[in-house]
This record gives sequence, structure tokens and C-alpha cells, in this order.
Amino acid sequence: MELFDALHGRRAIRQFIAGEVDDDTLRRILAAGMSAPSAGNEQPWHFIVIHNRATLAALSAAHPYAEMVQHAACAILVCVDLKLVKHLDYWPADCAAATQNILLAVHGLGLGSVWVGIYPRDTRLQEVRKVMTLPEHIIPFSLLPIGIPGEKKPPEDRFRSERVHEDRW
Repeated sequence: MELFDALHGRRAIRQFIAGEVDDDTLRRILAAGMSAPSAGNEQPWHFIVIHNRATLAALSAAHPYAEMVQHAACAILVCVDLKLVKHLDYWPADCAAATQNILLAVHGLGLGSVWVGIYPRDTRLQEVRKVMTLPEHIIPFSLLPIGIPGEKKPPEDRFRSERVHEDRW
């Protein structure tokens, strides 16, 4: 897939059809996430790949906007490891970059996903932490259900010239 087709064609997919995502494909997706930029190149992330149907269902129930997670082939939970963080204020941007890389890789491989936000909402953090039994130094950032798309959304032109400023505001 050509780069700009991927950038402009990636859309939030919330419906999935039955089918698996093989280990090699998941490795490629995770490698894309790990290729994201990070402050000081600290790469403070961990990724939890979730296949277990009961866990996917529990995550779906734990988050008010995660109903689709239970229907995905799998999901990736993007987390930060506070023990790896040297530039404290930058880890959310680092995890966001990794999340976007994963979403683009998923789309580029013909699969679908959607960014289910967790951080910084306290209730979501607590509920996901409980389902996943995360240690205190691990903070869940985003949840990405992955699967075979059960819907097709056309690319959308989101360019807004009124949001572009030249040289100053």
C-alpha cells in the first residue's frame, strides 16, 4: 500500500468478521509499533497481545466504548512502563506514536482496528488494570482491537485550510 493511501485511507473499524490474525502478521504489527519515535529514544512501551476470548469480553465490558473488542480476532494493549521512563512528560506522546504506527500497520496489512482510549481517564485506567492484573508501574494507554474488517469506510478528505497558519498566527 502506498504511504499516502495508508495515511488517508485508514479509518476506525468497529465491526469485525470471523477470522484469525496469524503470529507473523502480529509480529509485523508490533514491530511497526516499536519503530515509533520516542523522547530520548527511551521506547518506554510494552505491548500485551490478547487472544483469550474471556479477556476480550471482560475488556469490552470494562470500557464504555469498547463493545467491538469482544468481536475482534485479538487486541493489543499499549502500555507504558514507568520504570523505563526518563522524560516523564513525554511518555503519552511516545505511546500515541506507537499506537498510530500500529493502526497504520494494521490498515496496510488489510486488517481493521480502532483506537480505544484508556489514558488519562481514571475509571478506564482502573478497570483495565483490574482485568489485566497490571503491576503499579505499568499504565495502560490504548487498546487496539484487530481483525478482519466487517465494514468498509471510504477515505475522507480532512484537510482544513482554515487550520493552517503561515509564519505566525
